[in-house]
Amino acid sequence: MANPWAGEVALVIDGERQKLKLTLGALAELEAELDSDSLVALVERFEEGGFSTRDVLALIVAGLRGGGWQGQAADLMAAEIAGGPMQAAKVAAELLARAFCVPDATA
Repeated sequence: MANPWAGEVALVIDGERQKLKLTLGALAELEAELDSDSLVALVERFEEGGFSTRDVLALIVAGLRGGGWQGQAADLMAAEIAGGPMQAAKVAAELLARAFCVPDATA
């Protein structure tokens, strides 16, 4: 079970529920992967709906690593994600939101 108060989000990959979390190390790796000086531009792309599939994949990989996963981005290329690309994008956006704000107490 993902704990939103700990910044966690759940995603089902190849039939297995995975816990994703953007730790400080995962965020640093994400910045390096996206060749970005900061995450502000990435957050803005998600807020404006201008994110790319590369952004989504990088966030999912960073979140998985923050949750303890030891794989590589290439491992997800043929993976079956429950809910497809739309669910992956939703989870990526939730990861960003949970990394930088406290979840709604009613959620």
